[in-house]
Amino acid sequence: MTYTTPRLALVGDRSPAVRSHARIPGLLGALAEQEQLVLDAYWIPTPDAEAPGALDGFDAIWLLPGSPYASEAGALAAIRTARERGIPFLGTCAGFQHALLEYARNVCGLTGAVHAEQEPDREERLIAPLACSLVGHEGAVEIAPDSLASRAFGATRSQERYHCAYGLNAEYLDVLRAGGLRITGTDEAGEVRIVELPEHPFFLATLFQPELAGDGTRAHAAIRALAGAAVAQAAAKAAAA
Repeated sequence: MTYTTPRLALVGDRSPAVRSHARIPGLLGALAEQEQLVLDAYWIPTPDAEAPGALDGFDAIWLLPGSPYASEAGALAAIRTARERGIPFLGTCAGFQHALLEYARNVCGLTGAVHAEQEPDREERLIAPLACSLVGHEGAVEIAPDSLASRAFGATRSQERYHCAYGLNAEYLDVLRAGGLRITGTDEAGEVRIVELPEHPFFLATLFQPELAGDGTRAHAAIRALAGAAVAQAAAKAAAA
């Protein structure tokens, strides 16, 4: 058995102006130094993610903030690849929003569902403007006790940071649940903040940005959990080779 360093796809349109992007190198360094979770990370711009086979060989996929993406199709392709192939996936902020959009279209049959940031005039706005913007906001998240999120966080309540103005349109909540998506984190008003797929090895999406937790010198629990899932994925592939 030959073990190789797990490969992580960082899908997003990298920009020094996006604070969460600027923190990624330090967070990956902290994972390696503090947790001995070493990852071979590659940035994949969303237009590149649209190409067939663009994410072949990766052990985990992280769809990062930074919407509107240069290629919505590329972002959705990355999510679908992770979902259908059982590749560990983390979606944060815009990654959360697009994970819901991909699931609604390709699993729940809502082929006309849209993100209001890209198509504000369409009726089927699955992702809609929040009643109150969460840009710069910090708040508590209640986490279901029997969930991937609670195991990753080691808690059923967490204080998290946001930088977004869009979230799930509650009118679509029931159809997403009926399709198998699990809501495992809400704010104190009951608004959706974490979703996951119970039948998937590791599929987690958060409206908040774990990249912004603390001072950036230690990776958030969600990021550590993704790294651990990537290590397990790489080990399983090596064992099967």
